[in-house]
Amino acid sequence: MTKRRILVLIVTALAVAAAIAALVWLPVGAALERFAESVRDAGDWGPLVLATLYVVATVFFIPGGLLTLLAGFLFGVVKGAVTVASGSIVGAMAAFWLGRGVAHDWVQRRFAASETFRAIDAAATRQSFKLVLLVRLSPIFPFVFTNYAFSLTKIRFRDFLLASAIGMLPATVLYVYLGSLARSLAELARGDVGGAGLRSAAIAFGLLASGALVFITARAARSALRETLRDEAR
Repeated sequence: MTKRRILVLIVTALAVAAAIAALVWLPVGAALERFAESVRDAGDWGPLVLATLYVVATVFFIPGGLLTLLAGFLFGVVKGAVTVASGSIVGAMAAFWLGRGVAHDWVQRRFAASETFRAIDAAATRQSFKLVLLVRLSPIFPFVFTNYAFSLTKIRFRDFLLASAIGMLPATVLYVYLGSLARSLAELARGDVGGAGLRSAAIAFGLLASGALVFITARAARSALRETLRDEAR
């Protein structure tokens, strides 16, 4: 393992520890309650307020898990799922075009050196729709980062948009449903909603998608390498 990877693991572990500490010691429940009241006070505009915040969170790399649960708690499954799906797809589109436009140089520096990104880029030309779909279904690729990473690839925007909309829907509905089961905002802030069976099913589904994704990207990378070697041998 390289020093860079060790450093990334250490930083990630510290970030996770800091997030856990924040949930335990900071008044997350109180802040969530104030925000929920603001959304309720907005009346029919409440879903638009939440969806807009989801767009902003997506563009600025802020995970939207708690917002997804909150949408289920406030609006129920159907309206909550529509709210989150709308915000997430608009946020994904915004990040994708930012990555291909004004933020291109920064995104290039951030992702181009990644071996995983190179494998995805190699697969993008042949199976772009399937690739995006599996990435969206897989829990190992954070949604807020992949939007920018995809902007560097050869993936067509229409494939990115359609596959993202389909691939994000199962997790959206699941977490909105879990949010709708919460009995209070305090329970929601702790993330202690839903049963262990539902969470286990979600993990198993995500792992299957991850396995399929690894297989496809590895095969595409090998194929691209063979073609490169063939071209150089001519």
